[in-house]
Amino acid sequence: MNSFSTGTDNASAMALQNEMAGGETLLWAGKPLQSVVFHSSDLYVIPFSLLWGGFAIFWEWGVTVYSGSAAHPAPFFFELWGVPFVLLGQYMIWGRFLFAAWKKSRTYYGVTSKRVMVLSMGASRHLFEAYLRDLDSISITTSANGTGSIEFGPAGQSSPSAFFSSRRGGQMPLDIDLNRLAFLDIADVREVYQLIQSQRERLHES
Repeated sequence: MNSFSTGTDNASAMALQNEMAGGETLLWAGKPLQSVVFHSSDLYVIPFSLLWGGFAIFWEWGVTVYSGSAAHPAPFFFELWGVPFVLLGQYMIWGRFLFAAWKKSRTYYGVTSKRVMVLSMGASRHLFEAYLRDLDSISITTSANGTGSIEFGPAGQSSPSAFFSSRRGGQMPLDIDLNRLAFLDIADVREVYQLIQSQRERLHES
């Protein structure tokens, strides 16, 4: 029978229950923070999105005003052509944060006596897992309020070229990538990190 230790998030523990193996103990379960969390990549994205969105609105406004001029009417195509750029600009400015919140509400993290797991239950169900014995490296990023992220494996780059590159699964390059083996934007990140390291040492000693 699967056993669950105390001190875990009940909703996350229930979501991960079907992924537990026999004799495996859930040591911790949690979710990404639902609040807006800014990352280093936002240093590039926020100015870019404001410039894009502002220019798209200015273009659409200018074409609309120009089209209303009886002396110099602009083709209606110009007005339609600017609409997708305005919508994309609005998504980059604020819509992506709503989408991230929706994805976070359907993402669950777990640390068991044997594995680390990331369960994504968005449009489809995906489980990302790794055995603690097989983890090559673990990196941690913390903030002053104790929140942060834990990356399993090589840390990702935070550069414009890496950030704007395409990602798998049809995900827009501006979106936070929750479909991978990492605990992103969690509370008490250092405690979770220490729990993982302690369990790794325990497994290596056994």
